[in-house]
Amino acid sequence: MKFEKTIQEDHQAQVIVEVETDQLDKARRRAARKLAERGKIPGFRPGKAPYEVILRYYGEEAIHEQAVDLLVDEIYPKMLKEADLNPVAPGSLEKLEKVDGTDLPRFTFKVPLAPEVNLGDYHSLRVPYEFEAPGPEKLDQSLEDLRQMYASTETVEREAQESDYILADLESEKEALARPGFATLIRKEDRGNEFPFPGFARQLAGLKAGDSKTIQHDFPKDHDDETLAGQSADIKVTVKTIRSMTLPELNDDFAKMVGQYESLDALKEALTKEIEADARAKYEDEYFTQVVDRIKEGATIKYAPQSLEHEAGHVVEDLGERLAQQGLDLEAYYKMRNTDAARFLEEEAKPVAKKRLERSLILDEISRQEKIEVDNKSLDEEFNNTLVDLQMQGVNLNSIRGGKQGQQRVAEAVAMQSANRLLTRRTLDRLKAIATGEYKPEEKTEEAAGEEKPNETEAAKSSSEEASESSS
Repeated sequence: MKFEKTIQEDHQAQVIVEVETDQLDKARRRAARKLAERGKIPGFRPGKAPYEVILRYYGEEAIHEQAVDLLVDEIYPKMLKEADLNPVAPGSLEKLEKVDGTDLPRFTFKVPLAPEVNLGDYHSLRVPYEFEAPGPEKLDQSLEDLRQMYASTETVEREAQESDYILADLESEKEALARPGFATLIRKEDRGNEFPFPGFARQLAGLKAGDSKTIQHDFPKDHDDETLAGQSADIKVTVKTIRSMTLPELNDDFAKMVGQYESLDALKEALTKEIEADARAKYEDEYFTQVVDRIKEGATIKYAPQSLEHEAGHVVEDLGERLAQQGLDLEAYYKMRNTDAARFLEEEAKPVAKKRLERSLILDEISRQEKIEVDNKSLDEEFNNTLVDLQMQGVNLNSIRGGKQGQQRVAEAVAMQSANRLLTRRTLDRLKAIATGEYKPEEKTEEAAGEEKPNETEAAKSSSEEASESSS
């Protein structure tokens, strides 16, 4: 077998393969036997007719076509090995022709190659980590929110004002904004998580029960709700009830009322930790995005179109799941955005997929180069924490359909998810140490010092088997 390999700019290999005469002859004889086994040649049992008889009965062309089909299946894996190719997806037969002056077939295959990443000198990258814990005003805000949750209210016959609860009906052509019996609070300041947008409730001040008001708002392109992102909407508000609010006193009794806290100080301590954890998570999400993007500037990343198509498919799937939670489907979403599936894939899904894919490839390569590993002890802890989270969400392994096999599949999925999450976290920790200049390559890291360092798949399998046994 002769082949000629060319690596194309789109990170696919074009391989032209020519077979030898004896290889074609053997394929023809195998093809003849297959044809004879499927059909009935008079005077012979199926598959027992001589080659010459089969040739006369089916004809040269039929046998040659069958032989070519057999050769494709035979030579493709051999070609991958001899050409030293690492495909990311199945290849395709682009062209089939005959070698000049012969019946020998010439195959032209196109093979999408596995991604390749050259990170450059990422160890020289420096991005300061400058997280600052939120100040006391955030704690005051959280305490105020809790007081409002446990406040007593009474209906009043006057114009709405600050600190009043408003019960209203929201009407809009945008389905995500239409909410009958919607309750909101007129606050002093805007809140980022206020529905349908920050500052909405304050626009209701001055209205009385029975009054209506139409509010127009332009939603940003990066809005969390894809059905509203980049859209302009009118919202008609009809006030039904206005209720004034009396806040409870902020003392130890209040702390005991809102949770299992012995004192107001204990409540404040718990809230402070929660506020800091949330703020740190948000900061680190932005920090690591910045670091990875900086690495990307000096990196060379190659991947085939099929890799991007695959990731874009996940983007669309994720969108479909989020829309389903809102009672919508993709077709309705496309109509609302005045687009269709093909346009959305090209114009919106693929740009998102490109960022996700390249960031993921960079992290994977860092993990590989830094030899980040997952030890059994850490994986078991992560796995058990995940199971606890699932149980708190009401998931019971013993209730999974499919009996023990079903439980095993769920346990394996949880174990793999735990391993991936732990590996990602350790990779980000190493990346942070590098970017801040704290990491010294010659130093022994915690994961390198573990007694046992199984690979990710083996560790995940071990944890899933233990979970399956404990649930049966």
